[in-house]
Amino acid sequence: MICPITLEGEELWLLADKAVYWPARQCLLIADAHFGKASAYRSLGQPVPQGTTTENLQRLDRLLSTFRCAQLIFLGDFLHGPGSHASGTLSALRTWRARNHGLPMTLIRGNHDKRAGDPPADLRIEVVPEPLLLGPFALQHEPDAHASHHVLAGHVHPVYRLRGKGRQSLRLPCFQIGTRVSLLPAFGAFTGGYSVERDDERRIFVIGDREVWPVR
Repeated sequence: MICPITLEGEELWLLADKAVYWPARQCLLIADAHFGKASAYRSLGQPVPQGTTTENLQRLDRLLSTFRCAQLIFLGDFLHGPGSHASGTLSALRTWRARNHGLPMTLIRGNHDKRAGDPPADLRIEVVPEPLLLGPFALQHEPDAHASHHVLAGHVHPVYRLRGKGRQSLRLPCFQIGTRVSLLPAFGAFTGGYSVERDDERRIFVIGDREVWPVR
């Protein structure tokens, strides 16, 4: 469930629930939750699954109950789009926020947040532009290199294709840890993914069966 790594002298825990925990800061990092994506699609007449926001919030509650958390930071794309302001989505978010009323939360505004609009004020989520500098890291949505800090970002929704014999392959969400820029997988359950590769400057940690392990 936990894969510890050291990055810029700091220990970070890569979590099977597609998040990063920074124990020294008691900080949980989430990228690309895309709350309300399914409802946004349904508002356009698309037949998509229901319950994705509830599922995502249940996973997030599990993380908050497992790890001592003094701060929750969203690395962009909290809401998917204007249709994510549906009453059902916002009601679920308000109920979830009430369960975690004392936890400071910050959203680094991403490209979908600019289109969807900021979360409602009563969710009490501080919204800031990128980058948010914290210790040796530049917390961002876009994976653009920073002049002085190691970037932790989302946006890409990285996945890695494990190849077996013949045509067998498996596409899994992953963390991509680079020398200057590192990517978190999309937290949201209904988000898709972009294939990334491993090379001399980028390590891959895939997620599957409630485990995180490095690609050799």
